This record gives sequence, C-alpha cells and structure tokens, in this order.
Amino acid sequence: MSRVIRAKASQLDEVSNAIIEQLQQDGRKSYAEIGKAVGLSEAAVRQRVQKLTDAGVMQVVAVTDPMQLGFYRQAMIGVRCGGDTREIADQLAALPSVIYVVLTAGSFDILVEVVSENDEDLIDILNSKIRSLPGVTSTETFVYLRLHKQNYQWGTR
Repeated sequence: MSRVIRAKASQLDEVSNAIIEQLQQDGRKSYAEIGKAVGLSEAAVRQRVQKLTDAGVMQVVAVTDPMQLGFYRQAMIGVRCGGDTREIADQLAALPSVIYVVLTAGSFDILVEVVSENDEDLIDILNSKIRSLPGVTSTETFVYLRLHKQNYQWGTR
C-alpha cells in the first residue's frame, strides 16, 4: 500500500515550522546554520529533522530537471474510475514512471503525473500500465510542453 501523507500543521510547533521553512529555502543548509536561524543547537535541529522525516511530515530530496536526466516527456493524466479509487491509486503509485498520485473531486477521480523518456514510452505507460488496470474507465493526458514554474517554498502557514 502506498504511503499516504496526513499531517496537521497544528501538530507542529513554531520551531519545527521554522526548520521546515529553512529547508524549503535551501535543502543543503547545514544543521548549524538552521540552528542559528531558529535558536537551537545543531544536535537539536538534527533530532527534529529526523523526527519530521520519520513522521512523514517532510522529505529532504534533490529536485532534478527531468530533461537533463533523459526524461524528455512529462504528462499529467486525469483518470476516471469505477470502484474503489483508493485501490486504483495504490496500483498507480506502484508504477515506476508515476511520480505523483492524488485523489480528486471533479472531472477526474485521480490525477497521475508521469515522467518518460519519450513519446513511445508515454504511449506504453498509458496503454500497458494505466488504461489496462481493472477499474480504470478512461484517461485524459495533458502533455507538458514546458515547465514554467516549480516551487516548493510555500512555507508552513
């Protein structure tokens, strides 16, 4: 089963929020630098970051440019389903080309973001992997022409 992220902002104190915001600005920032900014020791920051990652509140990852890594086609796929959308979402999340899965309300039951090497790879993902899943009734593919903005610095509010 895929990991579902459910965290309430109210569960975090001001210091944890400040640590998250520091890492959103620069994920390579040292614990010592973060500690100075939030008023904690390096060890205390390290411990809090570990607790936040263990709890699934955040991840510290390298954000890449897919094209520079050989993935020349990205798309968002709207999926309409019959049956339990949670089960279908779990199956979609298990696909290696799928990088984002969200249950939605509206025209689509699920939105799926995929990265692929080229158009042929995308066609294969659509036909052999997504549309062939039991319960998937239709899809609509939105091919990315250019990534205009990608931002992970929305803060913690």
